[in-house]
Amino acid sequence: MATPQKTILADLIHFRASAREASDRMEELEELVRTYGGAVVVKNIQRKEKPDGRTFIGKGKVEEILADAKALGATLLVVNHVLKPSQIFHLEEELKPAKMRVWDRTDLILNIFDKHAKTTEAKLEIELARIRHMGPRIYDMGEQLGRQRGGTGTRGGSGEGNTEAMKRHLKEQERAIMKKLETYQGVRDRQRERRDKMRQRTVALVGYTNAGKTSLLNALTKRKEYAANALFATLDTRVGTMYLPALEGTALLSDTIGFIQGLPPELLASFRSTLSEAIGADLLLHVIDAADDKREEKIAVVDDILKKLGVTDTPVLRVFNKIDAWHQGSFPMEEGMIAVSAKTGEGLEHLRDAIAHIFSPAKK
Repeated sequence: MATPQKTILADLIHFRASAREASDRMEELEELVRTYGGAVVVKNIQRKEKPDGRTFIGKGKVEEILADAKALGATLLVVNHVLKPSQIFHLEEELKPAKMRVWDRTDLILNIFDKHAKTTEAKLEIELARIRHMGPRIYDMGEQLGRQRGGTGTRGGSGEGNTEAMKRHLKEQERAIMKKLETYQGVRDRQRERRDKMRQRTVALVGYTNAGKTSLLNALTKRKEYAANALFATLDTRVGTMYLPALEGTALLSDTIGFIQGLPPELLASFRSTLSEAIGADLLLHVIDAADDKREEKIAVVDDILKKLGVTDTPVLRVFNKIDAWHQGSFPMEEGMIAVSAKTGEGLEHLRDAIAHIFSPAKK
């Protein structure tokens, strides 16, 4: 087993932000690093009104991180924001003595995705997201190098000449990937058309990452998909058949990528395959970790992402999963609430009945 990469974390929050908000943000970033396979050795939280334009975290904090990196052997800095290309460039220049790489939040998520992708389609979508995220950084780096080498910023400068060539190369790559992905999307569209003709009911699982969507898919469809207690364990679309006794019929149930706070737009735009199942579904099951004390904030994040995806007219059924992990007596139930345990099977028949009720002819 490879030795975990020693990682330093840095976050910048407004000086009026609460201690809990600061702690929650850092906790989630640390969990992301663990999911990637890194080991966090230092956590830095700064309170400032606005970030430093050059390095985002400021000269003093850079010097502090450099000292920690040298002392502890850390080789990666992860900043819990989306950084400008020039900020990444300057940070890596300042941290060269410790041979540190610098990732922003999007870089980290992309690298996690890269480790978890299984299908060719998911790998293509990750490559597309990476190009869209890295492209501006490469352009900016070319300009920075051009200036360092005495370029004037004109078209004849070596930095800009290389940048223009890289722009063309990345655009060609992006077009080629999109063409391949259109083929997959075409197959999916034809499958959806066939399902519509056959009046096949479709249900999609959505929710914050690590809410237990894949475990619920397995429990409802008897599939045996990989389900891990880790962020972003699911990247590829998985579909199973779910039996609904009340209708004496079935529905197709699909899993989707887990959502997370601050999920970058280029990732949402790139992951069309898994998200298209949610966008085109007849019903969404919003899976929520009942044992998570931050569940209300995470519900709001998922609702906001669904709104950004344009999924506003599809019925949504909230499903509180992991009630077996609730340690405060019986889970507090409200009218219309569906509470289940994918692990023990508790509440699954009630969930099937609720889904069937939504699909019943009397509801049409």
